[in-house]
Amino acid sequence: MKQSPVAVQLYTLREALADDFIKTLKRVAEIGYDGVELAGYGDLTVVELKEQLDQLGLKVAGNHVPLEDLQKKLDQVIADQKVLENKYVVCPFILPEDRHSDFYHDLAQFLNETGKQLKEHGLVLCYHNHDFELEKMPNGQTVLAYLFDRVAKEDLQAELDLYWLQKAGEAPIDWIKRYHDRTPLIHLKDMTTDEEQFFAELGTGGLDLETILTTGQPEWWIVEQDVSRIDPLESIQISYQYLQAKGVV
Repeated sequence: MKQSPVAVQLYTLREALADDFIKTLKRVAEIGYDGVELAGYGDLTVVELKEQLDQLGLKVAGNHVPLEDLQKKLDQVIADQKVLENKYVVCPFILPEDRHSDFYHDLAQFLNETGKQLKEHGLVLCYHNHDFELEKMPNGQTVLAYLFDRVAKEDLQAELDLYWLQKAGEAPIDWIKRYHDRTPLIHLKDMTTDEEQFFAELGTGGLDLETILTTGQPEWWIVEQDVSRIDPLESIQISYQYLQAKGVV
């Protein structure tokens, strides 16, 4: 098992962050996480955020940057990553009205061009999946495979989200093996075993996490739980304790 550091995707803690951004970061550090994956900066400037993270000993594992910002504010995005000392810029989500083949064709071209620009600055563009990217293109490929086939791995890497792969009826381990050489970030999640297939704390659901943890070799494992039925801070602590018990941290 590769000993990769563990971060938490801060979208998990969006409500706590809205109440007190710095206090929530402190709790993340207290639990034991090595870093965070960003999804916005709250009311902090990038410089202020970096200062807080440094004080807490938290690294930036990656940064979810809206597609619109990649399209319209790329120079600022690049400048922000240099302040944050972040390497991985992640395209996180496609709006529902854009989920069609013509858009995906154009998206592949855009990701190709943007990945090359980021690479010039020592940054890496990643694509984060949900379940809709496992739908088929007219050529029979899944959207996710289509994008990765049309952009060189040097210009586009994967951030595989295990929950959404499983939700779409895929075997996450197959995707990890298939893209083992272009997956620096993996979203670690679990799923309830009932018909609802709800988000679950690590080790409490049905995903084969033990095989995933011994097979995957990312630069960062990233814990994310989109929705929690308990306090999300408690959820990320349960998940961290699972990883401790498995010898990941």
